[in-house]
Amino acid sequence: MGFFEKPARMPSPQGALPGRAERMPVAGEHVVLGTPIQPPWPPGSALALFGLGCFWGAERKFWEMSGVVSTQVGYAAGSTPNPVYEEICTGLTGHNEVVRVVFEPQTVSFDALLAVFFEAHDPTQGMRQGNDVGTQYRSGIYVYDAAQRSAAESASALYRDALRAAGRGDLTTEILDAPEFFYAEGYHQQYLARNPAGYCGLGGTGVAFPGGRLRG
Repeated sequence: MGFFEKPARMPSPQGALPGRAERMPVAGEHVVLGTPIQPPWPPGSALALFGLGCFWGAERKFWEMSGVVSTQVGYAAGSTPNPVYEEICTGLTGHNEVVRVVFEPQTVSFDALLAVFFEAHDPTQGMRQGNDVGTQYRSGIYVYDAAQRSAAESASALYRDALRAAGRGDLTTEILDAPEFFYAEGYHQQYLARNPAGYCGLGGTGVAFPGGRLRG
């Protein structure tokens, strides 16, 4: 998705594109899970929010997990209100391509989601994933509460040590309080289910998360 030259530094809020007041229209159900892609969510559900490169392939990693109720792709952690994809691709909004995961904590733990997150991409590359270059492809965990922050920081430390032991680069994953989530356009939602031969630029490091994909 990101084969052309674009800024690889975050724009200042003053230098970001202005955006708009209107929100992206959202309709329909998850084409794989048959569940809603907008709230309200089932009672007892929790949210997680991750950026790990092109969101087409990233979303698939999570909808394949048992205990995941719904996934949606969108934009977060930037400055432009209600951005559209063409603006994201300029690098002038500051947003990351993200996947929001609605999950059942009694079935799949946040730790298990973190293990998939780290194994699914290369979190050492900064503002890129492979050929996809730009701020929208950075590695990020966006936490909804103190427990998620603690788990994210612990998992990051574990994976940083595993990467170093394997001779890989240092971790560049940002951990921030969950910002506002802006839905991406409808054609991006569950893109690889609609287009099975579509592009997926994700590639992990080959370094397993310590302890495997934790279920506790």
